[in-house]
Amino acid sequence: MKRILRLLKWFGLSLLSIILLAAIVYLFLPKGPRDLMEYTDRTGQPRQLLVTQDYAAVTGTPWATQAALDVLARGGNACDAAVAALLMINVTHGEAASFTSVAPLMYYNGSTGEVKSYIGVGKAPMAATIQEFKDAGYETVPEFNIWNQLVPASPDVIASLLTDCGSMSFGELAAPAIAMAREGFPAYPIIVKNLDFSLVERIGFTILMPDTAYNYLRGEWWRPIQLHDRMRFPELADTLQSLADAEQVVLDNGGTRLEGIAAVRNYFYTGPIADAIVSMHHEQGGFITAEDLSTYHGGWEQPLSGSYGEYTFYGNGTWSQGIMEPLILQILEGIDLKSMGHNSLQYIHTVTQAIELAMADRDTFVADSDYVDVPLDILLSKEYAAQRRSMMTGRAFGQLPAPGVIPGYGSNPNASQPEPAQQDDLLAQLDFSIGQDTSQLVVVDSQRNAVVMTPSDFPKSPMVPGTGINLGDRMTQFYLDANHVDALEPGKRPRITPHAAIVFKDGKFYMAYSTPGGDMQSQALVQVFLNMQVFGMDLQEAISAPRFYSITAPSSFAPHEAYPGHIRLEADLYQQAADDLQSLGYVPEEDTIWNNDYGAVGAILLGADGKLYAGSDPREETTAGGK
Repeated sequence: MKRILRLLKWFGLSLLSIILLAAIVYLFLPKGPRDLMEYTDRTGQPRQLLVTQDYAAVTGTPWATQAALDVLARGGNACDAAVAALLMINVTHGEAASFTSVAPLMYYNGSTGEVKSYIGVGKAPMAATIQEFKDAGYETVPEFNIWNQLVPASPDVIASLLTDCGSMSFGELAAPAIAMAREGFPAYPIIVKNLDFSLVERIGFTILMPDTAYNYLRGEWWRPIQLHDRMRFPELADTLQSLADAEQVVLDNGGTRLEGIAAVRNYFYTGPIADAIVSMHHEQGGFITAEDLSTYHGGWEQPLSGSYGEYTFYGNGTWSQGIMEPLILQILEGIDLKSMGHNSLQYIHTVTQAIELAMADRDTFVADSDYVDVPLDILLSKEYAAQRRSMMTGRAFGQLPAPGVIPGYGSNPNASQPEPAQQDDLLAQLDFSIGQDTSQLVVVDSQRNAVVMTPSDFPKSPMVPGTGINLGDRMTQFYLDANHVDALEPGKRPRITPHAAIVFKDGKFYMAYSTPGGDMQSQALVQVFLNMQVFGMDLQEAISAPRFYSITAPSSFAPHEAYPGHIRLEADLYQQAADDLQSLGYVPEEDTIWNNDYGAVGAILLGADGKLYAGSDPREETTAGGK
């Protein structure tokens, strides 16, 4: 017994010595910035409305906006500029919109007047089933796990844009992003917020996702991300260069531009990058196979549409929440919102009820139409909107209201909510504080072609070793309930929150806009539109105005938590409206002014005078530019 006690004492002293030694070493490790860069932050700074004649771009970072403008200045069109901007976002805002992940987009052809949607979200791997997750003990799709990775979509989006409406090569458009990834750029406030991990979280990040941690922390778990420190992504630069090189080989051998772009796509989906993805999934017990990658395609589709007065809204298909703006606005159509006063108690209550009615329908009827029969004709009809409008009440709904009744369709998504997933890995148990995992871009060229896109995905899953590629975590937007409309099925696309919108006025192109913000996206876009069309604000005023945010509906992200009756408000609006909202049965929550949880809208509007008006959101680094 004494021997055992001596051993325990020796072990305890040894462990204490190791901890003390580690603490001493940690104290002396450098924790400040490595290489500060001069930069003037845009987050939280007022914006001026941009008015220009020739072309314009608004994107999530100033570097992506400049990349788009440089392409337009060289004679490229909106599709070319959008690709350059997307790749630059993948570098300079990759922690929120990673290369290879989701990129839903809308395209307007200025010559023909046609509006098209592109399917910019990948599919569930064919091996991914609800039963696989259930057998592993999960009730919802886990974060920080290789099982939350979809088949990548963004490379397909890029190839299709360049093939179908572009005019330049991938290599030309990727060169600025490659250079930026090698040379670096300053960490700005949103990056710092998104990657603001504690010491324990950085250690867990490094142990359990070493490749991801290496790319974002450079392997230095002891050093937090510092404001304005130089961020570099050399592995991503090498990957983008390898794609450009595959194209250049074809061009050097006499191939056409289109053959070169096909080579880029093939290099990703059937070549060395595909091999690296499949190898990682095989080694780490993931689902993605070579067949999942080689057979993947997105594709152009007819957009959804609905109207509000003389305005027609076009959105992405039911694999996204692109239906939400038409659903909300058609419920509100005919209500005298102006007489209520901007952001008055009655206005906030009325718009919130329309949002919650639309969300109940979204969560009951809307999902990938290749797998679900979505009653679009009914949902987008004026008669159905009138029925939903009649459900409005004088007080807060509290719980999410019942969905509309459409015989033969839907089930009650609120009958039971899943319990949070029980995740047994260390990283999943850490309380990561992360920001929005989405960015945005809008481009309108001199021919009045327009591309609007909402690229997304945070690195909450393992990175493909040696590539700088993160495949995102959008499987978390599935439900593991076979009775839910958005239930996981092999090959199905989750109903993602990112989506893009194009608006016509009196049958002509009027505006393209998008925003990050998860379930806030449609709420932000509706509020910006109403600020302009009901209350007469200009585009920039409409974007900068304070917002409110219903969180009554279950989150689109696992574990799908809901806060019935809760409404979040930016601080200036909270001070004005919180007490009155509480009297109507709401539970108001206060946030900071210009909080990026409320979106970061970018928009370009074509005025009746033929000029372009561009607005950018002070809630992030969103930047407008043009000529």
